[in-house]
Amino acid sequence: MTTPNATPHQRRPRYAGKNPRRFEDKYKEHNPERYAADVAKVVAAGKTPAGSHRPIMVAEILAVLALQPGEVAVDCTLGYGGHARELLCRVAPESAPLRGRLIGLDVDPVEHPRTTARLRAAGWGEGVFTPVRSNFAGLPKVLAELGLAGVDAILADLGVSSMQIDDPARGFTFKADGPLDLRLNPARPPSAADWLARVTVADLATALTENADEPKADQLARELVARRTATPFTRTRQFADAIRDILNLPKPARGEEPDDTPVRRVFQAVRIAVNDEFGVLDLFLRNLPYALKPGGRVALLTFHSGEDRRVKAAFKVGLRAGLYSAISEEVIRAGVEELRANPRSSSAKLRWAVRT
Repeated sequence: MTTPNATPHQRRPRYAGKNPRRFEDKYKEHNPERYAADVAKVVAAGKTPAGSHRPIMVAEILAVLALQPGEVAVDCTLGYGGHARELLCRVAPESAPLRGRLIGLDVDPVEHPRTTARLRAAGWGEGVFTPVRSNFAGLPKVLAELGLAGVDAILADLGVSSMQIDDPARGFTFKADGPLDLRLNPARPPSAADWLARVTVADLATALTENADEPKADQLARELVARRTATPFTRTRQFADAIRDILNLPKPARGEEPDDTPVRRVFQAVRIAVNDEFGVLDLFLRNLPYALKPGGRVALLTFHSGEDRRVKAAFKVGLRAGLYSAISEEVIRAGVEELRANPRSSSAKLRWAVRT
């Protein structure tokens, strides 16, 4: 018998087709525990489920950091928490008489509380996991506030997380339209749109060259600045279309994916400039040796040449100064199996160092 005035049952909207394109429609991948089989199919196909992040080179990082129960480690870029789970299992296993601690830093005010909640739900309590919302350049201050003179191990994964890339509202992707934002911390100005509205031709050309090795930096800078007067850049697809038009990129044949490499380079360059990523990294690298205990280990994952050059140079300077007793001579890259399973690992480079 139907109760009078009862609210009728509302079915949740089904997927629009077999493979929905809109980020908002991919609710199954946002609830991996409930739709484990669906998420497993995505992973088996060598893709990253929408709204999540697959940790890169986990085995290689664990080998470098050589964590022991009872040690204190820092994950400087907590992200989705994939690396953090593995680090916690090593420093604070339940069977160990002495449990260690992981400090998880992230500047993203959107993802940091979500990841903290996931790790808490997985059983990592306050005694072993300490989340701190901070840019990793602030590591010395964080450690001082926690009463720590140094830690045993530090990990920093410098790549933009898949959660940020997949969400059009964050403005990191042009595959789906969204506001031209590109900020790791949306509360900190300027957005990419605001930065592009004010940047000079010379500064834009420099950013394109230094941040992304863009070969046509001067042409792009001149024309982008000229075009913004008539139509300010405010949307990701609008900005991507302008780049394609300026470079006269060929349209793909039917059924083929466009070669948007130049567009990705420009987005990368603007993102780095908006977030001052190189300035933050340089400060982090200067402070890094002093955040480690004697014999402490650090592992850094980079994703483009500008980052890797800075890490390589800082480690060499630290070795000559006697701050590091050993550093990686060559970069470590993802293996064949990982490249197949997770194509986003293809540009990753791992370097390590050991504190004297």
